[in-house]
Amino acid sequence: MPVYNKLVRDKIPEIIEGTGKSCSTKVLNDQDYIKYLRLKSYEELGEYCAARTNEEAVEELADLLEVIHALASYHGSSIEEVEKVRKEKTKKRGGFEEKVFLVEVED
Repeated sequence: MPVYNKLVRDKIPEIIEGTGKSCSTKVLNDQDYIKYLRLKSYEELGEYCAARTNEEAVEELADLLEVIHALASYHGSSIEEVEKVRKEKTKKRGGFEEKVFLVEVED
């Protein structure tokens, strides 16, 4: 029996049981929740980086965005507030549209 010990989406136990299998789960306390949510962000980012097609990339970006929603909520914020901060930073510092690659800075 495989052991996963990882944070999964809320409906995953239902989906597993729907296949005739059984699984064990637990509800995490806040300290463990943020720990595993952060680990999940690395997992999803890794899956995005490994994507071989645009379709796979978008699928993994959606998973990463779901984790970002949960992280924002954990920190007492919302995706709307995160987006507001993102826009403010873009206005002040720019985005990544121009593909600027900094090589070095001389003193």
